Amino acid sequence: MLQRALIIAAMLTAAVSARAAEVNTNWPGYQAGDYVIKDYKFVSGETLPEVKLHYRTIGTPQRDANGDIINGVLLLQGNTGTGDNWFRPTLADELFKPRQPLDAAKYFVIMPDALGRGGSSKPSDGLKGSFPHYRYRDMVDLAHRLVTDGLKVAHLRLVVGSSLGCMQQFLWAEWYPDLMDGTVGMSCQPVEISGRNYLLRHGTAEAIRHDPDWNNGFYDKNPSHYQYAAAGNDLTESPVRIQEEAPTMEAAKALYDKRLAQLQKRDANDQLWEIESIYDYSPEADLPKIKAHVLLINNEEDFADPPTLGTVERAFKKIAHGTYVLTPAGEDTHGHFTHYYAAVWKPYLVKFMAELPPAPTAGK
Repeated sequence: MLQRALIIAAMLTAAVSARAAEVNTNWPGYQAGDYVIKDYKFVSGETLPEVKLHYRTIGTPQRDANGDIINGVLLLQGNTGTGDNWFRPTLADELFKPRQPLDAAKYFVIMPDALGRGGSSKPSDGLKGSFPHYRYRDMVDLAHRLVTDGLKVAHLRLVVGSSLGCMQQFLWAEWYPDLMDGTVGMSCQPVEISGRNYLLRHGTAEAIRHDPDWNNGFYDKNPSHYQYAAAGNDLTESPVRIQEEAPTMEAAKALYDKRLAQLQKRDANDQLWEIESIYDYSPEADLPKIKAHVLLINNEEDFADPPTLGTVERAFKKIAHGTYVLTPAGEDTHGHFTHYYAAVWKPYLVKFMAELPPAPTAGK
């Protein structure tokens, strides 16, 4: 169990951190801000007097006759990092530039920091072990309030999410079926967390909870014992890419040291709350409620979402307008993290968008 825990810890931390976002704020209309929700009650029954969601937007909003935005595109991040993940050149240059699928001159693009991450409220802000144990339902509800109440978006052309965001775009489509025309997910499955996926996640959570320095979340020294082995286990990246990056023992040792240093910058409570937030994710029964067109893109080398289970094919039979794409391993793919390389999957996005229903038009 400990070995499994170390594997999932690496999946959720080291591999993502190793590809830190390069943020370019020169995109048209770039803005960043915070949206605060007062007296929020979590599904656990716990409460906070205020919850903050940090976000950034680019592009120019188009409004209907009521003044509400109708050309929104919501981008949902993976488990770690922030909404700035979308500014990696391998994403932003392929998506936001003129004549690209999410051209910033055409769409109002919203990139929030998910609850528990970045500039949004999280345990390490001060509450430590007293921070409410949030779940996906809280995360989606808060982001929905940001989009609709905070930014006054009445219609989304697309909801696009990777990894954690991929799972949550299914929930957006189920819970707010009339809000968007289409949803796009990369690197996930629309089924309950179970089997190996649950075992790995739960094992990681237990590794943190049983760290002698954890102290029920009220620690002075950040618990880090599990990180020394976790830094050496990255099974979500393509094994070919890892070998290319570390073709000698010396290079592999340097890669290990780099990943360990990145892991040690992260707060254990933040990681624990992130890992356990997924425990209410079980979208399969409500997939028939989805009205939007849905595109899911996975990669055949994805350790976190193995294509051999048959779960995606089973689930997609319940979606009225669903398309599933499994990209083959190649010189430009990165296993689970292929979602960071838009050149691989952009052609499927372009085709998908071309077949969406007509978008609403701006008011006169």
